[in-house]
Amino acid sequence: MSYVLNDPATFADESAAGFVAAHRDLVRRVPGGVARAAATPAGQVAVVIGGGSGHYPAFAGLVGDGLAHAAAMGNVFASPSAQQVYSVAKSVATEAGVLLSYGNYAGDALNFDIAQRRLNDEGIRCRTVRVTDDIFSASPDEADKRRGIAGDFAVFRAAGWAAAQGWSVDEVFDLADRANRRTRSLGVAFTGCTLPGADEPLFTVPAGHMGVGMGIHGEPGIDVRPLPVADDLADLFVDGLLAELPDLVADSHGARVGVIVNGLGAVKGEELFLLYGLIAARLESAGITPVEPEVGEYATSFEMAGVSLTLLWLDDELEQAWASPAATPAYRKGAVDRTAAVPVSAEQDAADSQIATISAAGSEQAGAAGSTAQLVIHAIDDVVEAHVDELGRLDAIAGDGDHGIGMQRGARAAADAADRAAAAGAGAGTVLAMAGDAWADKAGGTSGALWGAALRAAGLRIGDSAPPTALDVAEAVAAGRDAIQELGKAQVGDKTLVDALVPFAAELSTGVAASLSLAEAWAAAAAVATAQAQATSDLLPRMGRARPHMEKSLGTPDPGAISLALAMTAAATVLAGRHTEQGEMR
Repeated sequence: MSYVLNDPATFADESAAGFVAAHRDLVRRVPGGVARAAATPAGQVAVVIGGGSGHYPAFAGLVGDGLAHAAAMGNVFASPSAQQVYSVAKSVATEAGVLLSYGNYAGDALNFDIAQRRLNDEGIRCRTVRVTDDIFSASPDEADKRRGIAGDFAVFRAAGWAAAQGWSVDEVFDLADRANRRTRSLGVAFTGCTLPGADEPLFTVPAGHMGVGMGIHGEPGIDVRPLPVADDLADLFVDGLLAELPDLVADSHGARVGVIVNGLGAVKGEELFLLYGLIAARLESAGITPVEPEVGEYATSFEMAGVSLTLLWLDDELEQAWASPAATPAYRKGAVDRTAAVPVSAEQDAADSQIATISAAGSEQAGAAGSTAQLVIHAIDDVVEAHVDELGRLDAIAGDGDHGIGMQRGARAAADAADRAAAAGAGAGTVLAMAGDAWADKAGGTSGALWGAALRAAGLRIGDSAPPTALDVAEAVAAGRDAIQELGKAQVGDKTLVDALVPFAAELSTGVAASLSLAEAWAAAAAVATAQAQATSDLLPRMGRARPHMEKSLGTPDPGAISLALAMTAAATVLAGRHTEQGEMR
């Protein structure tokens, strides 16, 4: 649990502020994260990393010479939003371009990909390396679906060194990608972790046992086994990783490897050193030479008791990167010459801090529609707040348990943004678009990106020029559905919110076509969404973090589908009230 906090909702921001205050000589605050205190040298590719908070020193602690130029910082266990990634990248980008790198999780992929498209559209050359080192999160045949854990550090080292050599963005990508393809990790956990302000851990491990294949977000392990003695644990790690020899490595005998023995938060130095000694002996017996091993905390999960082993199979260039100097708040190696560093000017810093906002004032009729949209967003916020614990419990069964908290952050931010837009007299389109942007920015994660994209797409379809008809609203819902499916790639049957959204949109369109009022059609569609959300109990997940634990989710509805159904039902109540008051939208 977290012992030092004020409000769980502000924990990540307050922690980030203290982090920057403690390391002003190395980092500065930028919108969405942190960047090196010094400007990126002209002609140097900027390496931008990132992910959820709660994993220190990943990711902010690895910003500095020899590693990353900046880090986008999401909320606790939630990916940074696309706006955060974009803003952070813009703060450090040069004409040479940007390399994005992060652990391969659905929310991170969605948000970083959106930011990458935006940077490329603006003429800033941008490429991405997703870290996929965790061998237990998917089979070798589906290596692209594996998640990133402590192997992030090995890939970031390669990218930071290549950028410092003055290589092009394609060359930096190639080395970082090679590092990823030559990196393998395996983790175990002895206890779960607890989010700030939560009363219970996200998961538990039976006493005297360990979860094998544990991720850094608290996802349940692939297997539960009796807790071994250290010798047997070392065997598990070494045997498991040697059985996963990368295709790029012809023969392990005579190989040189970078080694990371990583503590997940509660397993401390003495235990880690004991384990490393056993691992090193086993590697050397297999004819493998450990090179400058790293033993400590590189990717944590609050106070989770756990440990992981990472092997980076080196070649000449990767060994140069692995052994090169670095100076960041959390990692120092060798001597770094910072005399040529150019500080960022106050004018540039102020410019970097400006984030574009949407503001629009419309007609009286448009303002009335904007007021309805505002009430709908508030109703969604209220129902999410009432069910936040339930949504977290559902998500913890096969995921990481943060769906309720993520929805809570997003809906609260959306309601605040809707208030600002409505106060300015904005129409429904702008209210929804601003609410969507705020939702995506504050919630992060997969659900934040999807809800943000859906609300923005719906707002663009409705617009502000005239009061929307029922047909306009049905088409706006369809636009939101399309945005979610385009981003998330989910189909009906994958056990996601799409299983509730697609039938909701279809039933709404059918009701409107049958000349029902919007309130009547929406209520019927919400009932269908609720039934379909409950029916996801019978499905096995084919996407997202729950996929590796699909059997555990059987019998439990998908939390994303449930939250969607709750939100649509809450909106139905608002529309029924507005219909009674105004007889509108038929």
